[in-house]
Amino acid sequence: MKKILLSFTAASLLIAGISSCTKKIDEAYANPNADVRVPVDKLLPGIISCMAGNSAGHGPLNDIRFVGKFVQYFLFCNSAGEWDQMGNRPGTDNAASMWRIHFYDIGQNCNNMIKWGEEEGKKDYAGIGKAIFAWSWLLLSDYHGEVIKTEEAFNTGALTFSYGTQEEVYAYVRQLSHESLAYLNSATADPTLSTADAYMFGGDLNKWKKFVYGVLARSFHHLTNKADYLTNYADSAVYYANLAMSTNTENAMVKFAATGISGNSNFFGPLRGNLGSTGVATETAIRQSSFMANLMSGLNNAFPGVVDPRAIYLLSKNTNGTYKGLNPNKGQTVITANDRPESFWGISQAAGVDNTAPGSDGNCRFLFRNNSEFPVITASEVQFIKAEALFRKGDKPGALAAYKKGIELNFDMLISTYSTNVPSGELLTPTIRDAFTANPLVVPSAANLTLTHIMMQKYIALYIHGTFETWTDMRRFHYTDLDPITGQQVYRDFTPPSGTDLYANNGGRLIYRLRPRFNSEYVWNLNELNRIGASALNYHTKEQWFSQP
Repeated sequence: MKKILLSFTAASLLIAGISSCTKKIDEAYANPNADVRVPVDKLLPGIISCMAGNSAGHGPLNDIRFVGKFVQYFLFCNSAGEWDQMGNRPGTDNAASMWRIHFYDIGQNCNNMIKWGEEEGKKDYAGIGKAIFAWSWLLLSDYHGEVIKTEEAFNTGALTFSYGTQEEVYAYVRQLSHESLAYLNSATADPTLSTADAYMFGGDLNKWKKFVYGVLARSFHHLTNKADYLTNYADSAVYYANLAMSTNTENAMVKFAATGISGNSNFFGPLRGNLGSTGVATETAIRQSSFMANLMSGLNNAFPGVVDPRAIYLLSKNTNGTYKGLNPNKGQTVITANDRPESFWGISQAAGVDNTAPGSDGNCRFLFRNNSEFPVITASEVQFIKAEALFRKGDKPGALAAYKKGIELNFDMLISTYSTNVPSGELLTPTIRDAFTANPLVVPSAANLTLTHIMMQKYIALYIHGTFETWTDMRRFHYTDLDPITGQQVYRDFTPPSGTDLYANNGGRLIYRLRPRFNSEYVWNLNELNRIGASALNYHTKEQWFSQP
């Protein structure tokens, strides 16, 4: 986070001597160090792209490649890598894309959109800017823990920055959210907004308000481990969940033009090639995990014998026509060739190991097509938040209704948005959905509902796109906490790496945070990192405030 200040004293003296030419020179050659004001509608599209993966390759989709291994949505194709091992290697900017987009790509662009929107009476743009910042600050702090103080973060006159607490960030997120709502509630959509917002909500301010309510619901619900959750937070989680998106048409989805160029295509699509490699496999060449494959195949004890019909949408089969996956730090070559899962781009591994990107996305599904929409917050997730909060409050009938609705909404989102390239004989239908939710092993009676039901179905509903929220959930349950009703793990059959499969720097502990971005903080702000202990080799295993009692 360093700002380089340039001195042009000599040049300034020269220009002062030829003041008669100043106006013409300034008009012809804009000062690159001076503020440049642009229409606010020109800022919003680039800011929205950062909520998925922008043209420079930064955003959640970039970091999901690494964090997805902590929750075992997928794992590394090779047989060694600290991400499979729940590690966070020092001295690298891997898994630090969220830090960059928050402070840089969104950063001053969003600040300017808010400031200029306020000055120009465009409350819609100011409200949307505060909504995006609320989302970004919450995600950033859940990801990294202590971060740069909210009041210092965008001080362009500073060279180093102090860090504040996660509790302070949470308070600021709620402040921004309510400021956003105040603007959005009194705004009239500017004529430019439908175009500027074409790749999110199309200028629908009511949907932006529901997005803010979704952020607020998250912020209150993340605190389930606090002693005062039931008295101070649970009701708020339910209240804001009820105001947030309730249908899939209200989902916050980043869309892509996908005109055949990399910059406007989905980060996970084959055109951009970010999930593969040529020759030697890299840490970004991934395959689905055994944990996820077993969960969808009826081999997980949470839903024993239940084959999930969503599997064909989310996972890749192998040559044997079954769903198999990788285990942490073992790679794909230890799996019998015909059992190796195809890549997420539909490339068979039976004849060997192929991690290259195909020439088209004609065999790609779900999030892995060049124009696949990327969900940021969905109505399904909101229902699972509500289900868990009501369950903890002792309202099991209410929890069951929200739980079932969360599953149904996820089915419906897959049907409406992600059916492309799914074999016709395996397409989901409302009838298939209803048969699935009628299974008492999936949707039990209210009396038999457990946290395992709720969290495992939420895990499926957030597959890959909700990686950061799933990681927050798993950390709330310390990965292996027990369900008080069953006495078994809440995340049944989830096995974190251990022994030599756990990253050596962890000191036997699991990961709870990512290090701040190396290329700014460890290069320019090391004294502050030393103060908070972030120079320790096992800093990434320090539990965060949100998951502590």
